[in-house]
Amino acid sequence: MATSKTIRKLEVVSPVPADIDIANSISPLHISEIAEELGLSPDHYDLYGKHKAKVLLSVLDQLEGSPDGYYVVVGGITPTPLGEGKSTTTVGLCQALGAFLDKKVVTCLRQPSQGPTFGIKGGAAGGGYSQVIPMDEFNLHLTGDIHAITAANNLLAAAIDTRIFHEASQSDKALFNRLCPANKEGKRSFADVMFRRLKKLGISKTNPDELTPEEIKKFARLDIDPDSITWRRVMDVNDRFLRKITVGQGPDEKGMTRETGFDISVASEIMAVLALTTSLADMRERLGRMVIGNSKAGEPITADDLGIGGALTVLMKDAINPTLMQTLEGTPVLVHAGPFANIAHGNSSIVADKIALKLVGKGGFVVTEAGFGADIGTEKFMNIKCRYSGLVPQCAIVVATIRALKMHGGGPEVVAGKPLDHAYLSENVSLVEAGCVNLAKHISNTRAYGVNVVVAINKFASDSEAEMNAVRNAALAAGAFDAVVCTHHAHGGKGAVDLGIAVQRACENQTQPLKFLYPLDISIKGKIEAIAKSYGASGVEYSEQAEKQIEMYTNQGFSNLPICMAKTQYSFSHVPSQKGAPDGFVLPIRDVRASIGAGFIYPLVGTMSTMPGLPTRPCFFEIDIDVATGKVLGLS
Repeated sequence: MATSKTIRKLEVVSPVPADIDIANSISPLHISEIAEELGLSPDHYDLYGKHKAKVLLSVLDQLEGSPDGYYVVVGGITPTPLGEGKSTTTVGLCQALGAFLDKKVVTCLRQPSQGPTFGIKGGAAGGGYSQVIPMDEFNLHLTGDIHAITAANNLLAAAIDTRIFHEASQSDKALFNRLCPANKEGKRSFADVMFRRLKKLGISKTNPDELTPEEIKKFARLDIDPDSITWRRVMDVNDRFLRKITVGQGPDEKGMTRETGFDISVASEIMAVLALTTSLADMRERLGRMVIGNSKAGEPITADDLGIGGALTVLMKDAINPTLMQTLEGTPVLVHAGPFANIAHGNSSIVADKIALKLVGKGGFVVTEAGFGADIGTEKFMNIKCRYSGLVPQCAIVVATIRALKMHGGGPEVVAGKPLDHAYLSENVSLVEAGCVNLAKHISNTRAYGVNVVVAINKFASDSEAEMNAVRNAALAAGAFDAVVCTHHAHGGKGAVDLGIAVQRACENQTQPLKFLYPLDISIKGKIEAIAKSYGASGVEYSEQAEKQIEMYTNQGFSNLPICMAKTQYSFSHVPSQKGAPDGFVLPIRDVRASIGAGFIYPLVGTMSTMPGLPTRPCFFEIDIDVATGKVLGLS
């Protein structure tokens, strides 16, 4: 329960200052105070400075069997390029529940990528008087999880190219002798990780000297097909010029060049593994079974085939622990994992949610955010995250803004970095009403999972009473449990008290079981088409490449995995400019790839880039440091 020990009263001013100025005006509590109030003993966390701590998974063992709190997911309508305040709403709601409604609450958020932080969108700590602090630490290195993912990802990439190089220049016997060298006594042994490949090959021998020449060839020669490699290098920077590169051009690489590229770090499968894992042992298995490509015979090649699954887990051993932080009003936050929602599954980690649900206990609340619109983030939360976690949400929030609804009603284009058109700053009820078709579709789609839907109308200063009433009426007509106007950006938790009350009522009145959009035992195409139908598509069109990949993954035994659509976040369809609730379109599947370790198949809809670029005027122009105090300036 909230107490005066950690709850901090905000002194809000108007107009609302810059996010970084608000964050810098508050002195965070020592994180041990937040941990103590949450019921964590010092044995259950490791301090990372004064304001961050890694919560150890051992807390789950201690709390096993204790009841969970209510589970709430925050999604949104189809966003504008400016974002609609989902993170701000998530934080504001939790500040309301903890600081004003006397509930035990934990906010679960993704760690932001430094790509958007220095690019167009800025950080993801919330905004105004609903923020996670220290926001500079939250938005930058945090506790190094993304750096660990980058290191692990690139170690695997190096191992792939190096293995191809060594196999090309050595005989089977020489390769085997180097993989299993004799010790000083002349005895050979297999490394522990090698037994995984031996088992896969059906070889039960434990002594390397007992392998036949044929078994030596099968074991030592992966025979990776360079054209089949799907594993790319990553970095946590928006760098468009690394989207397509050629490696192996040095003289010592003997002409073994190939085309590849970089993705942004949060698009790495290792990030998805971190977000979907349930334990250290589970993470070890998932990392080991990640498929990097095929052999020339068409067999999938895994990280464990390369002998690297254990090393990847070692690099990730600290990253598996969620990071404890705090909001401006002193409520606890768990920050963990950061997959994008348009090119990955877009949700924070299962382990953070599980820990939080046990810590808040019966009658408490865990509020987690799903990326982008509910068609992407909430859909993947339900069909991928909840499927693997076994957790069941009681309430789903759909965040809406008047300006985004006006855009969906036919308003002028919204471009990040450019001033908003007059249409978005003056009253236009008919434009809002026309755009509510988008909200209505998100509500009906989300209700289909069996959860109560609460609409949070994130109020901006230019929004009129008539416009907000139009949204509320449209939301209730579409089947929302409630629709509430929120002013948490300007007022902190006090501005989301009505939302907190509505969410509590929605959770207490939830009676239906969780319903998935599709069963796992239907075909890959059947699952893709079920999701496409939820978008409003009349059908799906597969490229020749997509057909080939679907057949291959089906033959390899991967057709029972859930689907993670890589699709634009700016429309229900594949065309970003199609606003509102388009229907009757044919969804084009350009390619189909697989994250076997994470546990999903991901079709690429239209042209989706896994490495963003920088705009003409990136956010980094505003970012600097006060050299006298060391405080970060200009971070948004």
